[in-house]
Amino acid sequence: MELYWREVRRGQRLVLGDGEHEEEIGGVRENKGLFDAFAKTFSYEPGRAEKGLASMEIAKSFVESFEPWNLYEGGDNLSVSSEIRPRVV
Repeated sequence: MELYWREVRRGQRLVLGDGEHEEEIGGVRENKGLFDAFAKTFSYEPGRAEKGLASMEIAKSFVESFEPWNLYEGGDNLSVSSEIRPRVV
């Protein structure tokens, strides 16, 4: 299993992949110079989303703080890759 950030049109997505399948488990989107962030969950938890964060790094730290990869089998003990993967067209 791999855990990495992937560029998208207006931000980045946190992806959990196994080489064949990828699951978006969080994301950050630029919105008028500020950043909106969310961490995936399987229930309603409004605290896992935040709008108006000052920077991409702060927003990514917010998402990673929830460790959404732990919701998935095989996601335990993973760390996020420092390499940001390019956008898939």
